[in-house]
Amino acid sequence: MTVEFGYEPHVLAVDDNLIDRTLVEKLLKNSSCKVTTAENGLRALEFLGLGSDQRNSLEATVSKVNLVITDYCMPGMTGYELLKKIKESSVLKEVPVVIMSSENIPTRINQCLEEGAQMFMLKPLKQSDVKQLKRHLMKYRS
Repeated sequence: MTVEFGYEPHVLAVDDNLIDRTLVEKLLKNSSCKVTTAENGLRALEFLGLGSDQRNSLEATVSKVNLVITDYCMPGMTGYELLKKIKESSVLKEVPVVIMSSENIPTRINQCLEEGAQMFMLKPLKQSDVKQLKRHLMKYRS
């Protein structure tokens, strides 16, 4: 597969754990991705323009991210709830969302995939996981 020169996908990485968030950010940057991080689902929604005070100010947001990768288990709003909010948005529903978790629970995995997650990955992520993500991203590039 040939990656187009100069294409740097923008990924929003969401995780409440600083160590995990930093690891994901480093792996993505090593794979030539632009990365924005958020420590929880509410911050992610604000960045995406879906915060409670940002109703439908989404025109500029669409080009902001090519992928959202989020932890499943976070306080306040789970990755599953974040996924649902993104998929309910008429403007963002096509943005691929990947859920990651340290727990391999088949019912949880199936629930996320049925709700529209592109992939479910087990933590800790490795460079090979990020390469798989990048290949997946190229499929969804507009």
